[in-house]
Amino acid sequence: MIKHEMEIGGRTLSIQTGHVAKQSSGSVLITYGETTILAAVNAAKTLREDIDFFPLQVEYRERFYAGGKIPGGFFKREGRPSEKEILTCRLTDRPIRPLFPKEFRYETQVIITALSSDGENAPDILAGVGASAALMISDIPWDGPISTVKVGRINGEFIINPTLDQMDISDLEITVSGTKESVVMVEGESDEISEETLIDALEFGHKYIVQLNELQMKLVADCEITKREIPVAEVNDELTAAVDKLVGNQVKDIVAIEDKMAHYEALDNLIAETQEKLEEEYPENEGVIAEQIHDQHKEIMRDRILSRGVRIDGRDTKTVRPITIEPGFLPRLHGSTLFTRGETQALVTITLGTKRDEQIIDDIDRDTTKRYMLHYNFPPYCVGEVRRYFGTSRREVGHGNLAERALKPFIPSAEDFPYTVRIVSDIMESNGSSSMASICGGSLALADAGVPIKQHVAGIAMGLIKDEDKHAVLTDILGTEDHLGDMDFKVAGTRDGITAIQLDLKIAGISFDLMREALSQAREGRLFILDKMYQALPEARTELSPYAPKILTLQISPEKIGALIGPQGKNIKKIIADTECGIDVDDDGTVVVSGIDIEKCRDAVDWIKAIAFEPEVGQEFDGVVTRLMTFGAFVEFAPGREGLVHISELDWKRVEKVADVLNPGDNVRVKLIKVDDQGRYDFSRKALLPKPEGWVEPPKRHSDRNRRGGNRGNRPPRKKRF
Repeated sequence: MIKHEMEIGGRTLSIQTGHVAKQSSGSVLITYGETTILAAVNAAKTLREDIDFFPLQVEYRERFYAGGKIPGGFFKREGRPSEKEILTCRLTDRPIRPLFPKEFRYETQVIITALSSDGENAPDILAGVGASAALMISDIPWDGPISTVKVGRINGEFIINPTLDQMDISDLEITVSGTKESVVMVEGESDEISEETLIDALEFGHKYIVQLNELQMKLVADCEITKREIPVAEVNDELTAAVDKLVGNQVKDIVAIEDKMAHYEALDNLIAETQEKLEEEYPENEGVIAEQIHDQHKEIMRDRILSRGVRIDGRDTKTVRPITIEPGFLPRLHGSTLFTRGETQALVTITLGTKRDEQIIDDIDRDTTKRYMLHYNFPPYCVGEVRRYFGTSRREVGHGNLAERALKPFIPSAEDFPYTVRIVSDIMESNGSSSMASICGGSLALADAGVPIKQHVAGIAMGLIKDEDKHAVLTDILGTEDHLGDMDFKVAGTRDGITAIQLDLKIAGISFDLMREALSQAREGRLFILDKMYQALPEARTELSPYAPKILTLQISPEKIGALIGPQGKNIKKIIADTECGIDVDDDGTVVVSGIDIEKCRDAVDWIKAIAFEPEVGQEFDGVVTRLMTFGAFVEFAPGREGLVHISELDWKRVEKVADVLNPGDNVRVKLIKVDDQGRYDFSRKALLPKPEGWVEPPKRHSDRNRRGGNRGNRPPRKKRF
């Protein structure tokens, strides 16, 4: 067993191997505080020659026993990965994938399991370090190490790997992965920070990344490691020459085609024609031919940008594609916007719900709810493809989460806007930056729905073409530039600062100076898009859609919650049935009434107030007689609340029987004349009747101290029998 440790953020982080999962090619236990994860990596022994990509699978799973909990649901065991687990898989996959050799096409699997969680140190932040360390000590060729840290900020001070409680008060959350030399992956959210503050946060996090990488190298030095040989691809020079001769300058002509569909149709036709012409002489080499033409396409596209500054669609490096915005695109919806930028189009809709629509999050550390959600859908028709349409993909989860983070700072609090908000972005067309279109469309749709957002939020994706000492930063990248370029750098924010960021690289890293250049250029593009958004919809609409639920909120004493609910829910069920409104009650006495008809909502509020209020002596009420006793009548003056009208308070004249004046079901107006020390209410009917002329006070009846039951008058007590 080999173990190394260091202190980071005031807590001890240790890496250990040789203790568990010893049959894996590489496995490590990472412990931080009392949180522990296991990372195990393996690669198949057989090379996949039938594919042109690297078959890497990264899985992160949290065992509920890690938090001392039993899973909810019928089966009581972990099921499909949660959104948090999927996002952690992506955060781990993205920094390690570019560091595998291009020729390594063995199926490779990285599995990270959260085994223990102390409720302070989140296990997901350890996944990147665990995957890197396990790969470093395995036989799998990999150009690491990398490490992952999280940066927060409290009262202007950066914090490394903040605890869960610290994250609640932090104004930024940035996850950073990097090598010793540079940053390779960034993702996070913030409260409108400046570009320079973001760079400072990344530089702060990178210092600790270097230390964690050094810790991994100490582990590597103590292990006996034999790496696999990287397979060398055989090159058929004759086939290469034959393809070049047939293709000639056709690829250069195709790169000049600006329309996406026509561009790729021409490229596919060229590949098919070349394969057909060479099929007899070079059978079973279709993949090699296609790869050679694709490589030529990539090289020409990149050279055109670096040498001439001209992109596939004819733009220069800084121009944003044409934008059209159509707020209120769909009738009857609570809010909607169709946002189009070039050949990327997002239909974004808003649905407003009540508290009961909140999402319940079942987590190993905390059970919480979400009242704001953004869901992103990428159907195959948006790129003109036909493919199987399964459930939500990891990419859809990741893009939706990024857009959700970008807009989160501007979702009003529940106190100011007591609605559950669901945003759905359906991508109608895609040619790059559909997640950024979702942010723009989401902000506009919120304003269209009447959600009181203070500012619009826009997003833009930046690209990079880098070749030795030459580079070009691209604003508002196309799908092809994302695929054939070196960087996908998404930045979202307002006119005042950044709210969300995501950086993915296909190279080993970029310098902070280059990142500053990209952020500066991104700000220019973001401000251009924001100007278009403010022109289309300058501010949020002042009224909600007539089809949105109406919500009224009131506060009652927590002691009155039981009275509001009533025995077996009798009172609250009656209010719901009679007013057709939904009613949600919190333990602190907050009551939320929701319904389509605002007048019925107000009726429900009045009813609740009648139940929850504290009557004062002298107040008058319209009540209903519920039952008669020999000593008086009980009157319901508010739903579920009764008081007694004593027989002596029924009328100015003497009443022999209560039934002579009142009967069950009668409506009667009464006045509160006394509240006793047990909280019981005494009412009077006669106090609201005119006093008869010449009226004389009649003799008082016998004491009624125990009139509510159990009074035996002056009868002597029964003798006890033994």
